[in-house]
Amino acid sequence: MKVLFTKTAIALLGISTLMVSCSKKQQSDKTGITYNDKKTGGYERFRQTHPTPGPGLIPIEGGTFVMGGSADQDVTYDYNNVRRRVTVASFYMDETEIANQDWLDYLHWISVTYPNDNELYYNALPDTLVWRNPLSYNEPYVDTYLRHPAYQDYPVVGVTWDQAQDYCTWRTDRVNENILRQRGNMVSWTDLNGAGKGKNAKAAPAAANKDPFNTDIYLNGQYTGPGIDGKKMVPDLSPNAKVTTGANGKAGKGPVRPVRIEDGVLKQAYRLPTEAEWEYAALALIGNTQFENVNDGKIYPWNGLGVRSAKRSTRGLIMANFKRGLGDNMGVGGYLNDKSDITAPVRSFPPNDFGLYNMAGNVNEWVQDTYRQTSFEEFEDFNPFRGNEFTNKRLADASKGLYAKDKYGRPIKDPSKSNKKLKYSELVASRQADSSKAALPAQKSPLDGRPYSPDDRGYKDTVNTALYGTTTLVNDHSKVYKGGSWNDMAFWLNPATRRFLSEDDASAEIGFRCAMTLVGAPEISPAGKPHYGVKKSKPFKAK
Repeated sequence: MKVLFTKTAIALLGISTLMVSCSKKQQSDKTGITYNDKKTGGYERFRQTHPTPGPGLIPIEGGTFVMGGSADQDVTYDYNNVRRRVTVASFYMDETEIANQDWLDYLHWISVTYPNDNELYYNALPDTLVWRNPLSYNEPYVDTYLRHPAYQDYPVVGVTWDQAQDYCTWRTDRVNENILRQRGNMVSWTDLNGAGKGKNAKAAPAAANKDPFNTDIYLNGQYTGPGIDGKKMVPDLSPNAKVTTGANGKAGKGPVRPVRIEDGVLKQAYRLPTEAEWEYAALALIGNTQFENVNDGKIYPWNGLGVRSAKRSTRGLIMANFKRGLGDNMGVGGYLNDKSDITAPVRSFPPNDFGLYNMAGNVNEWVQDTYRQTSFEEFEDFNPFRGNEFTNKRLADASKGLYAKDKYGRPIKDPSKSNKKLKYSELVASRQADSSKAALPAQKSPLDGRPYSPDDRGYKDTVNTALYGTTTLVNDHSKVYKGGSWNDMAFWLNPATRRFLSEDDASAEIGFRCAMTLVGAPEISPAGKPHYGVKKSKPFKAK
């Protein structure tokens, strides 16, 4: 799929880590100091790029829409569909649901990387027992649905919200590691696993850090050294940079460093989409929009009031995989309606106007939000979301700024300690407390003396946990899922509908797809649209 960039980005398009190199070196607009010149202090400026999506993702141009506005009925008689106009920022979203093969890749990596950690592998396994039903014969799916190649492109199910979070973290690290190895910023895959055969075989270099690659740890400078650093490290222009010495004792060509965020190489974290993002992407009103006017609304991810195709070549075919009526999961033998008894391959049925498959039916999908009936009435109108849990990375060595790691090489995260930037003295005291693993005194806010809640800026929901399971099933572990499934009626195909399940529960009717935050200009397709020109600054000339 082609991704169209803004005119500014097209003019500046290039390899993201290459520093700006023209006939005349660029200067700072505000100081006149030349960039990318070690003689003037090594200030660095990089090519401004419009980031491309990570693997599997497509861009979703954001905008305003009425959340809950597509609902044409409310059979639950709840506050689920209170209409609220909101704005969703542009983002990236998986073209398809996560498939069984994708999850098997995840399990394979765990088994290879931690061959003796049975607990980690077991915790990552989907609950295949979700297929069991005391009054149905679904037992074959328990053994075959996840692993049989016939189902490899079917959506993974039996995955909890917590497991989906872990998959997103794993996927982020594998994508970024692959980028760095392919670019040569880290040891290549070939060198990592040994090169050549027979007498010419070369052993893989011993890595200075035996932990698996983690994006946060790498960006903090804790994943580098022999056996990790590649042949094409980024030049370090800092006057304080030191030339590294190779294994032969000879100095290298010049100071080099790992990739930084400023280089624009690494992708943002994969995550679950927010409820607002998911609903916006499912509706895909962009296909009905012209000159900032939405010409026609939608009830489903496709146009029209029904669930059958109106196109001549496919007229009458069901547009999604769902349950047409009680006892009718696939239609009449000889002419099946949706061609599926349970789930269907993740690229089945026509995509919506954003290019997303199965945003209605097939499986419901987890979203990031914590469920509340009144969310539509209470949250912000820009990037609405409920469920923030703000965290800080724990420090193992405050003087060096090194992150503490768990046994899998990932940074340990603690609840945030402040709702604003601390004074330096407060920061030092906090770091020392972390490093010594001592408890912080009374968790008082350094700002005004009031007790501080880690839920930043006072948006934590008040929940009476004593009533959970007695008069309500809603608490902070209740997570939203949307979209309808192979076993749901057409009502649930409407993007405005929402249900919830505990984050540690799973179902044969719930899967998920990932999203990623888009950084930079929000406009995805500028072709044929008017724009103001972006002028360049005039270089400073000292007299």
